[in-house]
Amino acid sequence: MKKLSLGQVAVYVVLGLAAIPVLFPIYYGFVGAVMGPGDLATYPPALVPSALHWQNVGDVFRSVPLGRFYVNSAVQAGVITVAQIVTSIFAAYAFAFLRLPAKAATFGLFLATLMVPWEAIIIPNYLAISDWGLTRGGLTYLGLVLPFLASAFGTFLLRQAFLQFPSELRDAAVIDGCGHWRLLWRVIVPLSRPSIAAVGVYVFLSAWNQYFWPLILIRDTEFQTLQIGISQLNDAEAAQPGLVLAGVALSLLPTLAVVIFGQRYIVRGLTAGALR
Repeated sequence: MKKLSLGQVAVYVVLGLAAIPVLFPIYYGFVGAVMGPGDLATYPPALVPSALHWQNVGDVFRSVPLGRFYVNSAVQAGVITVAQIVTSIFAAYAFAFLRLPAKAATFGLFLATLMVPWEAIIIPNYLAISDWGLTRGGLTYLGLVLPFLASAFGTFLLRQAFLQFPSELRDAAVIDGCGHWRLLWRVIVPLSRPSIAAVGVYVFLSAWNQYFWPLILIRDTEFQTLQIGISQLNDAEAAQPGLVLAGVALSLLPTLAVVIFGQRYIVRGLTAGALR
């Protein structure tokens, strides 16, 4: 067994200490979800439940239509993720391989949109979506996803990954009769799956955790997303912290699953275009 040097031990200790403030809210969210009122009311706060209080989880489903909120969030996040992956693939291919006039300047303007804060355009977006009548009924889904169907970040990441392809490989595909469409879907996309998966994970997490846009847009309770719906559990007149923590824990499950199973794609995807 390889012995660790003193420097390596110090690095692991520092990383472990730095991980505590990151992981503790997640830990307490899940632990607090099964704590009884007595454990949650103690001072200093209990870190381990004296008994498992599963009633909190059942009370969440009885208090709010959590299943409906899950469906709404899944539809929103799923549509945004698929749309951004598709639009990013097409835009990245164009910026990487096609001969376009003023391509560098256009790409620079495209990236400049990343520096525009969301708060600066949220009011114009809301006014446009509201004028188009996309805040009522089933059209609410369209209003939720319409401003997020394309992403400069995804385009930039995939363009960097596409630029890593050897020109000889593209030339061989062209000699074999591949046009742009076939080259993209038969060669480029299959070999770029880590980068595409990284974009998908990032976009899904961002879309799933959206709060402000659904808050100002949705008018019907039936179409509320999970992040908005669980806020109904926080009743100031009858505070039930166990109920709130149970709702938070249930809302974290999909994002934790995506991070756990998709983290290797995130690392591989983000480092794919680091070297040329």
